[in-house]
This record gives sequence, C-alpha cells and structure tokens, in this order.
Amino acid sequence: MLPCLTKKYLGYDCLGCGLQRAVALIYQGNFVAAFKMYPAIYTLILLGVFLLLNAFKTLKHQESIKKWLFIINIVIIVMSYIIKLSTTNL
Repeated sequence: MLPCLTKKYLGYDCLGCGLQRAVALIYQGNFVAAFKMYPAIYTLILLGVFLLLNAFKTLKHQESIKKWLFIINIVIIVMSYIIKLSTTNL
C-alpha cells in the first residue's frame, strides 16, 4: 500500500485515507469492513461505473446524474472525514 504523505509529514489523515484499504477489503469480500473503513467507497464505485458507461454511450440526463453523483460523493467524504477527526481527537 502507498503511504499517506499527509499523515506521514503532517500527522493527520487526509480526505482519501482509507480508500486503498477499503478497495483491498472489497477484493477480500469484506464489504461491511470496507464501508466502515471508507464510507464513500460504494458511491465512488457507482460514480466510476457511471463515468465508464458514459464514456461509451450517451445517456439521458447524464449531466444531471453526473453532477449529483459528484455532490453525493463530496458530501459523504467530507462528513466522514469530519466525524473521523472529531472522534479521534476525543
């Protein structure tokens, strides 16, 4: 696994910390553990699949769907990051 340079040099997690481990957990079949590790993992997979399909086929309402998938992912990532920071500093 690649080390998190933010955590290594600044001492705190970044917004992407846990993503690699979550992907590894999915490959091992630990779906619940992957969600606990990085809550946005499944919405990121959904976004990736949508972008891949959209690259080959024009879909109805594609811009709106893409926009909302990005917004949902950003909200989940930021909220889980805030929760992680608030629980680790207690």
